[in-house]
Amino acid sequence: MSGKREEILDAALAIADERGLGAVSMRAVAQAVGVTPMALYPHVKDKAGLLDAMLGRLLAGVYAAAPAMAGDTGWRERLRVFAFTARSLSVGHPWVASLVFSRPAVTADAVTTIDLLYGALLDAGVPPAQVPRLERLVGTFVLGWIASESGGRFGPGGTDPRGRRGRLHQGPLPGHEALATWLERPVDWDAEFEADVADLERLVESVAARG
Repeated sequence: MSGKREEILDAALAIADERGLGAVSMRAVAQAVGVTPMALYPHVKDKAGLLDAMLGRLLAGVYAAAPAMAGDTGWRERLRVFAFTARSLSVGHPWVASLVFSRPAVTADAVTTIDLLYGALLDAGVPPAQVPRLERLVGTFVLGWIASESGGRFGPGGTDPRGRRGRLHQGPLPGHEALATWLERPVDWDAEFEADVADLERLVESVAARG
């Protein structure tokens, strides 16, 4: 990647971090770099290309974990590396979920990461016909978690907001009442993510066992 392209992506990421993804435009990035918008086109052909490149830059963090996702590592560990590394994308980039959900996985880093996940599922014994579906399920879970965490739906604080929601409702909520003790307890989000990934592992095992 050329030095100027790196500079452009640095500027685009900085704008998104400071003002949100909606503030990223060819004009805004050009102004931050100190060039005209036309000077960006040899490096990123258009706004869509810029967004794809930004996504590729972030997914490079997942791709960088590729040695830990290689075939000589157990499939469970590879699945965990994918999940935990992908979750880390949201750190410092609260807008990342909307970008990931809105862009197809067409960058080299994204495609390579998906291929490594395919390999992990195959090594787990998942029938090839089921691997694409399982990859989508795993990816959707991780992306959904990133979106919930970066958007504030999951996050630090006191009790689970679902407990407060039960108290706000006018009519009977028998499910909330039955779970009141648990809904009012503080949530350890790291522990919950760990437990969810373990459940994903068991799901993969069950699909592999069914053949």
